[in-house]
Amino acid sequence: MNIEILHEYCLSKKDVTESFPFGDDTLVFKRSGKIFLLANLDGDLSVNIKCDPALAIELRERYSSVVPGYHMNKKHWNTVMLDGSIPDSEVFEWIDHSYDIVKTGK
Repeated sequence: MNIEILHEYCLSKKDVTESFPFGDDTLVFKRSGKIFLLANLDGDLSVNIKCDPALAIELRERYSSVVPGYHMNKKHWNTVMLDGSIPDSEVFEWIDHSYDIVKTGK
């Protein structure tokens, strides 16, 4: 996955905005004003994705490129290195999950 695919996918969702509130190297996507994804644009592409706590742990155990969320609440956020080791289809599912849970406030 590259930033263009990620960008297009996130913006295709309803009520999504993008901004750079933390500087030029962190692209933030929000749903109805709530962050569901942060993309690190400095160096290798990685994203922080909100996640159900039990699933967050499961994904960290399954994939070496998934770690506790950098600068985030590690119970609810994972950092995912988009290095090609995880199929794009799975990353899209995780993005959908994050998008859905920010709406419910979990």
